[in-house]
Amino acid sequence: MFNKILIANRGEIACRVIKTAKKMGIETVAVYSDADAQALHVQMADGAIHIGPPAANQSYIVIDKIMEAVKKSGAQAVHPGYGFLSENSKFAEALAAAGVAFVGPPVGAIEKMGDKITSKKIAQEAGVSTVPGYMGLIADADEAVKISNEVGYPVMLKASAGGGGKGMRIAWNDEEAREGFQSSKNEAANSFGDDRIFIEKFVTQPRHIEIQVLCDSHGNGIYLGERECSIQRRNQKVVEEAPSPFLDEATRKAMGEQSVALAQAVGYTSAGTVEFIVDGDKNFYFLEMNTRLQVEHPVTELITGVDLVEQMIRVANGEKLTITQDDVKLTGWAIENRLYAEDPYRGFLPSIGRLTRYRPPMEIAAGPLLDNDKWQGDAPSGNMAVRNDTGVYEGGEISMYYDPMIAKLCTWAPTRAEAIERMRVALDSFEVEGIGHNLPFLSAVMDHPIFVEGNMTTAFIEEQYPDGFDGVELPEADLRRIAAATAAMHRVGEIRRTRVSGRMDNHERKVGTAWNVAVQGHSFDVDIQADPKGATVTFDDGTSLRVAGDWTPGDQLAEMTVDDTPLVFKVGKISGGFRVRARGADMKVHVRSPRQAELARLMPEKLPPDTSKLLLCPMPGLVVKIDVEVGDEVQEGQNLCTIEAMKMENILRAEKKGKVSKINAAAGDSLAVDDVIIEFE
Repeated sequence: MFNKILIANRGEIACRVIKTAKKMGIETVAVYSDADAQALHVQMADGAIHIGPPAANQSYIVIDKIMEAVKKSGAQAVHPGYGFLSENSKFAEALAAAGVAFVGPPVGAIEKMGDKITSKKIAQEAGVSTVPGYMGLIADADEAVKISNEVGYPVMLKASAGGGGKGMRIAWNDEEAREGFQSSKNEAANSFGDDRIFIEKFVTQPRHIEIQVLCDSHGNGIYLGERECSIQRRNQKVVEEAPSPFLDEATRKAMGEQSVALAQAVGYTSAGTVEFIVDGDKNFYFLEMNTRLQVEHPVTELITGVDLVEQMIRVANGEKLTITQDDVKLTGWAIENRLYAEDPYRGFLPSIGRLTRYRPPMEIAAGPLLDNDKWQGDAPSGNMAVRNDTGVYEGGEISMYYDPMIAKLCTWAPTRAEAIERMRVALDSFEVEGIGHNLPFLSAVMDHPIFVEGNMTTAFIEEQYPDGFDGVELPEADLRRIAAATAAMHRVGEIRRTRVSGRMDNHERKVGTAWNVAVQGHSFDVDIQADPKGATVTFDDGTSLRVAGDWTPGDQLAEMTVDDTPLVFKVGKISGGFRVRARGADMKVHVRSPRQAELARLMPEKLPPDTSKLLLCPMPGLVVKIDVEVGDEVQEGQNLCTIEAMKMENILRAEKKGKVSKINAAAGDSLAVDDVIIEFE
């Protein structure tokens, strides 16, 4: 076995590889850019080597710099993680020439299957059903428009060397094809150093389901079930689960066997993923093969008990698989939510800055499976009921230079319904402050009836949130539970305030039992009767809820029970009440005395400032170009400027007709959130 492995990556996946390597007794070496000098993966590794400036194309994807680090470290093997150089055949060749093992597939397999154009041709030759498209190289935007018309709109423009949603655009007309071609090329060049683009038919209402394969160099290959990855935004997966709630055993077997056959046809070794589009009739079409470890691999590990990173290392060491297809058992259900540094209230635009608070839910090991309190067997080996794969820490900084992923929160349970409920509680328990993040949106998805039923397609987010995400309006039953809990919490704070020392004589303050709770447009009159074990909160309609918990003023996470049912939410103090965040809702909860509530209803509503004549920067980023000049008349939907953040280009468009009166930024400028870019008359 190897004595030392270098991880040619950063962030969450570098930390993930380090954990398994340490478990195997293998020394690890990290690499880092200037921006990552204090990163978690650097702290976790046994050694670390600096490789250059923050930009990935000057550090993490520069083969010569990684090879220098390999030589300096004396590592016998390199694990590339995902992204960066993980599917770069030249990197694998350089390692082979240096006598260093690549923890991944052979060069030939990377070249054949890692390139999306070549892999589709191979799949077609092997008799695998593929989506119609044009697999040749596309010279320019004009040719992209011509091909798009031949294939038929809508089309998908995709980076040949791409992954992770980078370099991908959907075009519904000539203008979008022309615009998307250039943006895809730019993103592909910046992310992968390869700007080749191909075009394929975009299949509407598809499900994205992928098969995990594992092959060794001795001719053995197996598949470890599938992953449902249909909930995506801008072609970037957001929620994954295993198994899929859609597939039956016959379809799973057919997809799995076809995936293994395809992998073995190109001499594939290591872990890899074959991705499919599956229609409503369970017809499946080969999409691409990712010749690397997938971001969402934890859900497969949770239902099979197989450590995929360990298997990759063992295969790279020349070992045979010790697992046969008959050994693969899918037990229970696993769900993964990707926590991103992006603000759902601002159109999911990237957010950067310091994590002033980062407190994930506690990781919990899975116990024996129970049925009516009777032991039914064990969960998969080494399994976790709650697992959080992360590459950040409290006080660390989210950089503008890399992918915005903060963590991958996973839950496992014997059934899908239980895994979803466990995820709901875990999301509500996850504390992140200092940056915008998508925790509220993830919570909303977990409660959405389409997701709960398992009937989602890749169009889920686009169809269910066409105007973006503005938070969740909770049902009255949930609001009553929150009202009861916050009323009890307010009473605890009031009692504490009566005990403040230095009071004037004869000015003793008494805490009443009658309160009004206002939340999300609802007003609840309640009466609180407390005792040493909690409080009974009675509403004006005669119903009552029993509240218990050990929350004390100042705690930012409230872990309560309401009628013996857990209720977890983030809480902060505001004037006259609390800011509460739970189940995708961000609410101001005001707890007042009856007289205070009466007066509050008479207060005028404070209106937000008028910014209708300003183009504000929606996220921190770099100005790529300004498309208008002072004096220009602009039309609704017209391009105004392009902002680049976290390797993604974002085009800002006019929301209505207007005339440009002032431009406050130029190409190359770095902007903060809400900086004024353009002013209109």
